[in-house]
Amino acid sequence: HVSSNKVTVNSTGEGYYFNTNNPYRDWPNAFTEGQDKAREGDLNAAVLLLEAAILQDPQDSEAWQILGMTQAENENEQAAIVSLQRCLELRPNNLPALMALAVSFTNSGMQREACDALRRWISHNPRYRHLVQEGRSPLRGSPLCELQDVLLLFQEVALLNLDCVDPDLQTGLGVLFNLSSDFNKAVEAFSAALSVRPQDYLLWNRLGATLANGNRSKEAVEAYTRALELQPGFIRSRYNLGISCINMGAHREAVSNFLTALNQQRRTQRCSHQQMSANIWSALRIAISLMDRPELFQAVNIGDLDLLMRAFDMADV
Repeated sequence: HVSSNKVTVNSTGEGYYFNTNNPYRDWPNAFTEGQDKAREGDLNAAVLLLEAAILQDPQDSEAWQILGMTQAENENEQAAIVSLQRCLELRPNNLPALMALAVSFTNSGMQREACDALRRWISHNPRYRHLVQEGRSPLRGSPLCELQDVLLLFQEVALLNLDCVDPDLQTGLGVLFNLSSDFNKAVEAFSAALSVRPQDYLLWNRLGATLANGNRSKEAVEAYTRALELQPGFIRSRYNLGISCINMGAHREAVSNFLTALNQQRRTQRCSHQQMSANIWSALRIAISLMDRPELFQAVNIGDLDLLMRAFDMADV
């Protein structure tokens, strides 16, 4: 299979593994084409083009930002975190990168890091940074106190915006309410953001994940479906939809979503089993076991996607 090389190392000592044998390695306009592919939902091609742009110019903070966001959409959280951290080393006041990093940290269960990214988002935001008091330092000994401190800060800022909704601020609130397991308030925050950006498929996915966390699977399915209507190539939302199908006992639909996601991941770069998301393979294994199809376990274990798609009468389109 195509291997990866650790080419860059971020401040935490973790590296970003670039795809070797990248067909776009010396491609002109790699960054612009990578952005286009990301918008089209062709995430694998976007990743390869953005990696090529960075290999051509390792100091391109915007390329690191878009790569990080694309990796998150492609259900590759660790690569997203490393990319976004590198972007912020080059440009610490990049607000979209800070918010995306907070979301990725939250998804990875890294509460303290998520809170730190959101505090930095406020402190670098020209509209709100005057509210971050010098003496207001988080209590480093207690993650819970830090979470409450940042949540209070965001709530104070929101009170300044009663006459208008800042969708980014509401997104931050949604993340913080998720971290504190207050899912109803998180739903309100993401819904407020969507009232301003109804075509934002990332927000629909975040709303869906919040509804799912609050055991509202049927509503979550509706939100994920909306996200996928807006962006059919959104791997993460497809994966999340499959998880909600499992929770609702719709195992056949779950398998269909997982196989669709894996097929989308491999389509551009004849990608091997190892390069597809381990999360999706694990979820697929669970869904197939719940369907009591033990004859398919071996196909899952060796990553035989073609056999699995035939078994479920799915065409490779």
